[in-house]
Amino acid sequence: MLEFIDICKRFRHKTVADRISLNIPSGSITAVLGGSGSGKSTLLNIAAGLLKPDNGSVFLHGKCIDHIAAENRGIAMMFQDVALLPHLNVWQNAAFGLQMRGIDKHSARRRVEPLLEEIGLHHMAEHPVSHLSGGEQQRVALARSLAYQPQALLLDEPFSALDTVLRGQLQQQVKNLVRERNIPAILVTHSPQEACLTAEYVALLHNGRIIQRDTPANILRTPACADAAKLMGCLNVSESCYIPPEAIHINHAQGSTCEILNAVKLPELWQLHIRHHQYGNLTGFHREAVHETMCRVWIDNTQIVHWPSPQHSF
Repeated sequence: MLEFIDICKRFRHKTVADRISLNIPSGSITAVLGGSGSGKSTLLNIAAGLLKPDNGSVFLHGKCIDHIAAENRGIAMMFQDVALLPHLNVWQNAAFGLQMRGIDKHSARRRVEPLLEEIGLHHMAEHPVSHLSGGEQQRVALARSLAYQPQALLLDEPFSALDTVLRGQLQQQVKNLVRERNIPAILVTHSPQEACLTAEYVALLHNGRIIQRDTPANILRTPACADAAKLMGCLNVSESCYIPPEAIHINHAQGSTCEILNAVKLPELWQLHIRHHQYGNLTGFHREAVHETMCRVWIDNTQIVHWPSPQHSF
């Protein structure tokens, strides 16, 4: 387990970590989701030992690592920029970290060959990395990160430059490898979709604070506040409540008459933007096309998530 306990960090007049306490269980990925400047990368750099907190401590498998140098923490990092060495081939890039730690060339190759086979690149071991696709280069970077059997893995938006198919494949490979090696992993991202698809847990970071930490399903079902709902990309969020789209029933006999502002055809559903007399502008979904400019909308109030805050209109 990787643990942050009461981490504080300020840069001049800005607090980027305000008494953050967070635990990342072994064998799972926790996504730290937040907007730009929320402190995501700061938290990662503190875990890696690249940045010292003003207060607080980091523990890895029950041991405080505050005073351990970055290179001795046993923590691997994987970035969006793969930073592969163009004059080395695939296996040499994967083994580079091992050789930098004093492991001889032949032993390093024996160490990385099973890992390259596991990620589907064993047949390309002798290929120049310049001949690889973006997804293949990221897999080489992943192999390099895991080659020396780290005790934790830190992922700083490594999938953001990939197309949808490659991103999904690599996300699944990382999940499998983290689970098989039973190590804790943190994924820093600003994408709620990536957080939900990749991580077992999501920690929402806003203004240097963790405002909610739970499974993606639980957060989507019951976000703790408006900021949490917005970070998760929820629709129909106000300062007072969140109305899930599934609570909005279009053309319901018991509904009230609402104006249809816009209708967009999606692969399986129609997305409707409506003006509700009580809740203002809302987004809902319907299986069939609605050709009129008005419709009857019924909202299941039992599904609305309310927050203890002043009432504001949408």
